[in-house]
Amino acid sequence: MNVLAVIRYTVPESQSQDFAKQGHTILDTLAAQPGYLRGRLARSVDEPNLWALVSEWEGAGFYRRALSAARMELYPLMILMVNEPSAFEDVYLRDRA
Repeated sequence: MNVLAVIRYTVPESQSQDFAKQGHTILDTLAAQPGYLRGRLARSVDEPNLWALVSEWEGAGFYRRALSAARMELYPLMILMVNEPSAFEDVYLRDRA
């Protein structure tokens, strides 16, 4: 069962450019891990300080192992993370008709 991983961050405007660069590096690291399907770095259109690192995985185990592989890239951003669960299993998936 596929897993959607969402890690949200609260990023001060003064740090947004550096954060975006670090987000690219994190996604590049995650993309090199087994089980990775796709990912994106997104910014809220309503609250510009709220960002999300979103990735899709073939399963929860792949995601958890990938977090270990990316811990050096993730560590500097931990202070900006929103403390909440990040892994969600697909319950229903509907593609565009």
